[in-house]
Amino acid sequence: MTTRGVLYVHAATSALCPHIEWAVAGALGVRVKLDWSAQPAAPGMYRAELSWQGASGTGAKIASALRGWMHLRFEVTEEPSLGCEGARYSYTPELGVFHAVTGVHGDIMIPEDRIKAAVVKASLGEVDLEEELRRLLGAPWDEELEPFRYAGDGAPVRWLHQVV
Repeated sequence: MTTRGVLYVHAATSALCPHIEWAVAGALGVRVKLDWSAQPAAPGMYRAELSWQGASGTGAKIASALRGWMHLRFEVTEEPSLGCEGARYSYTPELGVFHAVTGVHGDIMIPEDRIKAAVVKASLGEVDLEEELRRLLGAPWDEELEPFRYAGDGAPVRWLHQVV
């Protein structure tokens, strides 16, 4: 099943830019050339966006190809498709990867077992329930990435189709 999504590279060093293009090209199976622009929220860093189309699970491939790199902040979204939920991946060097399943309206869907586990941990005093629910919703990643998102308003987006 085909879906589409967007890669938002919020901040990357100039040395990483070609490596990001190569990694994303490997995930998509086509050559990738991003239009890099300065990231006002982090002087000396660059940002880019890429709209893509490919098989379900392509967002995970892109996120996996980019995760773990220092001096890189990114998000990948994948729209729901027939028989498949959507997905959102966020990455910061400090927090690592956040993954959430998203519904047709873009809402994060937390599986029942993860909520039950949070309630149990909270009842045992292992975690604060409110903080754990914030983490399950990706709030720490949103807080860290928000300044980079605003700095990128008005940036160009280019569509790229995966060869399947």
